[in-house]
Amino acid sequence: MRAFRKSPRRIPPLLLVAAVTAALLPTAAPAAAGPPPGAAPVAPPVWRACPDLGEPAPGLRCATLRVPLDHARPSGPTIDFAVSMLPATSRKLRRGVLVLEPGGTDRSELALPARLAAQGMPASVRERYDLIGFDPRGIGRSSPVTCDLRPGQDLSIPASQAASGPAAVARRAAELRVIARQCGASATGAQLPHQSTANVARDVDRLRVALGERKISYLGYSYGTYVGAVYATLFPHRTDRVVLDSVVGPGGMDHTWSRRLGRGVEDRFPDFARWAAARHAEYGLGRTPAQVRASFHRIAAKLERRPAGGYDGPGFRYLTFSSLFADAIFPDLARTWSELDRGTAAEPPPSTGVMDFSGLISLACNDGNWRRDVGYYQRAVALDRLRYPIFGASGANLWPCAFWPVQRAEPPVRIGQNGPSNVLLVSNLRDPGTPYVGATAMRRALGARARLVSVDQGGHLVYLYGVSACADAIVTRFLVTGERPRTDVRCA
Repeated sequence: MRAFRKSPRRIPPLLLVAAVTAALLPTAAPAAAGPPPGAAPVAPPVWRACPDLGEPAPGLRCATLRVPLDHARPSGPTIDFAVSMLPATSRKLRRGVLVLEPGGTDRSELALPARLAAQGMPASVRERYDLIGFDPRGIGRSSPVTCDLRPGQDLSIPASQAASGPAAVARRAAELRVIARQCGASATGAQLPHQSTANVARDVDRLRVALGERKISYLGYSYGTYVGAVYATLFPHRTDRVVLDSVVGPGGMDHTWSRRLGRGVEDRFPDFARWAAARHAEYGLGRTPAQVRASFHRIAAKLERRPAGGYDGPGFRYLTFSSLFADAIFPDLARTWSELDRGTAAEPPPSTGVMDFSGLISLACNDGNWRRDVGYYQRAVALDRLRYPIFGASGANLWPCAFWPVQRAEPPVRIGQNGPSNVLLVSNLRDPGTPYVGATAMRRALGARARLVSVDQGGHLVYLYGVSACADAIVTRFLVTGERPRTDVRCA
């Protein structure tokens, strides 16, 4: 996102950032579930010391598998599939592997097993599972794709900008047409038709075979919930215990999900408004939640007229959106608001790079049913600007997917009810990045296969993120014993 220059902290994995209000777009029939008969066996991983992952990762080992670019042609070209492993702490109690997916990201997340262990993953879980991380195809160390972005062509998630009207949508469309052409013309353009969550799921199943496991258990966050749901649909009887935390919905990262972000921000914003109103003496943003909301609109309007402190109007809206992901970010957000309101915000140093979610965008563009007519997005922006004034005009705007330069190799997967009842969904009621409506839609799609734990909290991500002891206990019990709630439950 061109206007986005600084944030109180790195945006959490998306989501990491994203999901919505319009009726779910229809999805196509399930794709074929795996390589054809006679596919070559998969060699086991050769575990080595991990490269520098940018954070501590004690005990973690890494490997790179080769997986088919096109799983329908298992003997054809291959790409890298980077994985990591933190061994179970007990040989006697070990049950199998727990595959982890942190959500949408623009970089490698191979350190996730060590990170979750450091965040307090219970000893009872650590005893029973090897923790397995991976980078989805096209991202991080798994044959990353590129759109050859230039300065000013940042691709954030959501991949849109706030639009003031039809002309602004048309201007954004022109910019995204150029980016989409760059994606197709890049050195990794030939990889794009095979960038899909269905193929990510097939890569995971190749990993299962390489590890010598009959089944896998799975813990996915944000976009990782869609990966897990697709895997459970394509390979239902190869799943053991599946946890989907902060659920994007059964359509994945499509335009329905992106539009839901406007609703998610409106659900979550009152939490911040109450917090800031209780600290008016410190931040001066208003003595009541209504006054804090008025401060938001006043600052946004001022920055739309005259950018300052590294923000224009769209950048300020994106900052606010991303800072609603956790209560811990509220102080930084309020401080930045206050500085921008008083005109004391210092200009940040010039940006040295671009926000590049090329790999994640390529998955979203092949997974979703994206409309190609600009008029559709102009109407969506006009409607959502009125319904969800804080972020609706951003979530409803275009993505490069409207002009995607390649024909996807297969239709999206329709999440379905066929398979064992072994899925546990967990979502906060006021999640700005994967709004709760996505969790209820996924619950309906999975039917009797799933149970839903609804957490009366705000923010993005639940298990092991200090949000709900109730939800943590339910997830841990399920992973350790297989016991789920008999019905959907709510954690206060």
